[in-house]
Amino acid sequence: MKNTRTWFTGIATVAIVAAAAAGYGVGAQAADAPAPAKQVSRPDTAAVYPDVVETSHASKGAADFLRSFFTAKSQHKVDATASHFNKQQAAYYDATLGWPAESYDAVRKIFADAMPNWPKEAKSYPTRIIGDTRSAVVLFTDTPELFGGEVRAIGVLDFENGKITRWVDYWDSRNFGSEAAAKLRTPAAAFPQSLGENKVSGHASAAVDRAARKLNDALSRKDAKAAAALFSDDATFEDMALRTNIQGRSAIGRYLQRALPDLPYGPGATVRHVVGSNQGGGYEWKADGKAVPRGATALELDAQGKITRLTAVWDGSLLSDQVMSSLAARSID
Repeated sequence: MKNTRTWFTGIATVAIVAAAAAGYGVGAQAADAPAPAKQVSRPDTAAVYPDVVETSHASKGAADFLRSFFTAKSQHKVDATASHFNKQQAAYYDATLGWPAESYDAVRKIFADAMPNWPKEAKSYPTRIIGDTRSAVVLFTDTPELFGGEVRAIGVLDFENGKITRWVDYWDSRNFGSEAAAKLRTPAAAFPQSLGENKVSGHASAAVDRAARKLNDALSRKDAKAAAALFSDDATFEDMALRTNIQGRSAIGRYLQRALPDLPYGPGATVRHVVGSNQGGGYEWKADGKAVPRGATALELDAQGKITRLTAVWDGSLLSDQVMSSLAARSID
């Protein structure tokens, strides 16, 4: 195999194919008013990909923008996809493999090289959008036709003047195959230390920034009680790598008492970058020197700034089966 890098997830999709690369992009801006509380099926997207996206914590502008993006991407339209990036400042990073594309031309080339090779059935679609057209997170699904297996990931987005300036994807490569991912991953010594966060700032609202930093502070101090206090009574705590789902603040507190010392986003983790609006968003975290050195956490907030839903995304292939099983087992009371 000769230097093959087939980008996948979010903006770029990676597959082990000798043919070429694969990739994605983003759509167009609309008004930044709140989106409808309930998901509304739209004929323009339903015919292109499964229209299952939940937008209760997204502005209308963010919801329309990302619907447009995934429509263009699922139709494999190179220029329609690339046109949603800022030509003066655009970057994409695969935070699982350590692959950057740090200009508009580099991002567009990903699409131009990849999309002609995608089969008609290959789709990518959003399942949840949180934030607004200043910054947001999107959870999405790539169908198996893109690279041979389903991928569920989170994209962290920053916007400027209605266009994407930074998109970073985080995903668990266990579904893809741990050994295959290890061969594709940039060696630790050469892995990018910065994922472009130093080129964007000030896009997160004060409410989501405060929630993210308070949560990270409590988790990094192993203070399960303080962390649980940041959640609403009926909150949900999800970890996509561990396949855990904890319901209710009391249960979340008990789970953190058991699991927090060994969670990747626990002791030693620091905030890399925060995105989102008063309705929620998320934050990227890093844990230098740890087995899992990076990841992202989505947050949904209520009117009082309490966390109603947390979704953590990180690469489970970096931990052994034994450690993963041990962490997952701690979700049981």
